[in-house]
Amino acid sequence: MAHHPKKIVPLTPENEPKPLGKHLGNAIKEIRQQHGLTIADVAERANISRGMLSKIENGLVSTSLDTLEQLANSLGVTLSRLFRGYNQPTGGAQLVKKGQGMEVVRRGTRNGHTYHLLAYDQGPKKLFEPFLITLEDAGEEFPSFEHSGTEFLYMLEGELGYRVGDEVYMLEPGDALTFRGEIPHRPEIHAQLPIRFLSIIHYDMEEESAGHE
Repeated sequence: MAHHPKKIVPLTPENEPKPLGKHLGNAIKEIRQQHGLTIADVAERANISRGMLSKIENGLVSTSLDTLEQLANSLGVTLSRLFRGYNQPTGGAQLVKKGQGMEVVRRGTRNGHTYHLLAYDQGPKKLFEPFLITLEDAGEEFPSFEHSGTEFLYMLEGELGYRVGDEVYMLEPGDALTFRGEIPHRPEIHAQLPIRFLSIIHYDMEEESAGHE
């Protein structure tokens, strides 16, 4: 019986995995056109240049979470609408590969302090937000943060003194810390750098999300 070689189907632009920037650009352009808006209309509402919006729509530049939120508001949609369908197969799971979490800008963020959001498409109401946080600047000082929900920290690397209310908890790899978000909290002691930890914030159904550290 003759054996026939398996047919190899080359990857095409249609079936290649699309990076997040390309996905967001396509979503913004599609919604803009559905609403009959021009690039100038949306750029003016979002307070960005037309050239920058064009680059965002074509996936040529990355942008901050704040800018994406301004664009979503300008288009009259929720922020989660822009992420709909990204990396989400029919099984309902979302895979974010190492290093591919969306880097977001938060209050207090500067060089040596990065947030990577590890889950995006959660529907119209956010139930939780998982972040991978990296601290590399021993001199960085943080204000106290307060927000709704419950926060769970899990240390991955380094040593960190984390203040919650009047207590400072020394965290080493493998340690976990859980507290109510409305209690003032902040990283305080950079005992050993670099520091990496997971921060997972769970929101109650009736609560709205607020800022994070």
